[in-house]
Amino acid sequence: MKKLVVLGAGESGVGTAILGKKQGYSVFVSDKGKIAKKYRNVLLDLGIEFEEGSHSEERTLHADLVMKSPGIPDKVALVQQLKQTKIPVVSEIEFAAKHTDAVIIGITGSNGKTTTTMLAHHFLYKEGLNVGMAGNIGDSFAKMVAETDKDHYVLEISSFQLDGIKYFRPHVAIITNITPDHLDRYENKFENYIASKFRITMNQEEGDYLIYDADDPVISEEIQNRYIKAKKLPFSIQRELEEGAHIKNEEIMININNNRTTMPIKTLNLQGQHNLKNAMAASMAARLVEVRKETIRQSLQDFQGAPHRLEKVLKINNVQYINDSKATNVNATFYALDSVHAPTVWIAGGEDKGNDYTELLPLVREKVKAIICLGLDNSKIIETFGPVVDLMVETYSMSEAVKVAYKIADRGNNVLLSPACASFDLFKNYEDRGDQFKEAVRKL
Repeated sequence: MKKLVVLGAGESGVGTAILGKKQGYSVFVSDKGKIAKKYRNVLLDLGIEFEEGSHSEERTLHADLVMKSPGIPDKVALVQQLKQTKIPVVSEIEFAAKHTDAVIIGITGSNGKTTTTMLAHHFLYKEGLNVGMAGNIGDSFAKMVAETDKDHYVLEISSFQLDGIKYFRPHVAIITNITPDHLDRYENKFENYIASKFRITMNQEEGDYLIYDADDPVISEEIQNRYIKAKKLPFSIQRELEEGAHIKNEEIMININNNRTTMPIKTLNLQGQHNLKNAMAASMAARLVEVRKETIRQSLQDFQGAPHRLEKVLKINNVQYINDSKATNVNATFYALDSVHAPTVWIAGGEDKGNDYTELLPLVREKVKAIICLGLDNSKIIETFGPVVDLMVETYSMSEAVKVAYKIADRGNNVLLSPACASFDLFKNYEDRGDQFKEAVRKL
């Protein structure tokens, strides 16, 4: 019996353990921290062996295959030892894909991948296809394959998950954009992060498709310099394209293999240029798996956006409170500031991932009346924006940040939580941060 060791007992780890057991592996799960009760109960119910509080090298180094959860960096000593002993270390995405014949739409990018994934899934679901949504969003892909294998999967895939693939091959791959993010995991080299994102297309064949943002200079340069077998389908809001998707006369124009589709922009329920791009990418993916034009048109009208992404919470005293906790990097916050039109009190900060804030300076000068810093170390934000914003306040809890914002904001202003940073210094994750923001606003 082949031995599968799973490092990390979160959503992807426990999902892999469930699928591994079903596929006849001898499964052992190891977590360096404490395993959450809901995951521990699943392992106990299925009789899967596990340990917590440490990784036992003895068991791990005798595995035939190791699934490493995306949160564990490659530089960890145990992972380095596994590589030296030539034991294959894969991600959940790789392991699960091996056990399904479904058509896969894989979506990666620094920003926009959650909305694009939800939108593509929405199109396929409305068409009546047997479709699952997984990966970096919702349920574990492996768990879904084990319990309710679907005909189609729409997967949101992070760079960390792509680092652990060998043969994973989506029929349709989407790269929404590439901006500096997670550089702490990539030796602070942007080119390493770019290469990681492009792994999504490395196993694609001529009958597969790569959808990408032609307005993104990083992607465009990389496309020029790489040999890509898949058919390339660009999208752009800046210029007309012979094939792919572009904007003309307030309509999205899609042309794939001389099959044309048009959709009026005004029917789109989501606001902002970035969401226009997300809609173009998802619409092309849906057309490639035979979703009808009419289904796409209707679905664009009734789609609700992702939580914690430019989510309007409440209007109090004519001040709009906006939860954009999902903005964990500078580019996401750029979109957020670009989309607001009234003077804004901006709540920012958290765990810095090697951020360069200078691209935000023009927007901050134009739109931000005050910055409320919410992080353990706010020095970089203060240094960058101090010269252009009159009022900066440091806070160390969400309730304090929201109370300060309430005092500063005037009628007609916005209060925008768009941190541009990871959340782990003060919160469990970006959802916890967004939920605390909404709770604090409701208590005002």
